[in-house]
Amino acid sequence: MTAVKHTTSGLLKLLYPHEDFDKEAVRECLEYALQVRRRVKEQLKRIGGMEFFDVHFSYIDLETSEEKFIMVKEQGGDTLIPEGQLSPGSLFTVAAGSAGLLGLYRLETQMTAGNGKIKLSGLGTNAGAKEAVKVGFEYFRANATQIQASAKPGNHEFHLHVVESHNTGPSSMITLASYVALCSALLGKPIEPQMVVLGSMSLGGSIIPVENLAATLQVAADAGAKRILLPMASVADIPTIPGELFAKFQTSFYADPKDAVFKAFGVQ
Repeated sequence: MTAVKHTTSGLLKLLYPHEDFDKEAVRECLEYALQVRRRVKEQLKRIGGMEFFDVHFSYIDLETSEEKFIMVKEQGGDTLIPEGQLSPGSLFTVAAGSAGLLGLYRLETQMTAGNGKIKLSGLGTNAGAKEAVKVGFEYFRANATQIQASAKPGNHEFHLHVVESHNTGPSSMITLASYVALCSALLGKPIEPQMVVLGSMSLGGSIIPVENLAATLQVAADAGAKRILLPMASVADIPTIPGELFAKFQTSFYADPKDAVFKAFGVQ
């Protein structure tokens, strides 16, 4: 914490050149220094620096033995993932965007009477992202009866809108999330509250594991996620996750796309 000490000392010299300061003045300068340093650490975490995760920012009042932890807004984006259930067809996922950085995405699906077509919005002109959703839609149309025997996606029209929460650009890794969102809309069933659906899939239904799992979970935690839906293919990467981070979530695992849908609904 050398940087914090130097910042606090510098602030006191600038604000109180005659060294006429009291305990409250020291507290204000110390807390400001801790906040500034913590913001550096939070940004390092966002670019994948898991070695910075377990750094604690606090100080102890020697008179009262009280320890005070310093928090910053960057630690908790809990307004991004609200409490309570989303509407059927809506879910959150974390994936790498076109800029190469991880971000939180919200998928919102509306269903009306139609002839089995899909409209997309929120993806701009990004061909890779559009193709990813279309692959999920084709798998959905071909396999919807595996989820519910009476399902008839051909009798409906779907509008899937993607919202970027971190301005990371459209993602081409949202195929599985799109499939789960479409199933949720068709069945009228919401996914579990504050859940983030991770992983992707191919047109044939093969599951693609999560890249950079630790950093992905950090983004989810910062956004306020309480539940994680994780592919079994990513289990081998769990040892790379700091225990304190992994313990933040109620984690469910899925083996294939059908399993992902039922786990997202809370059916174990």
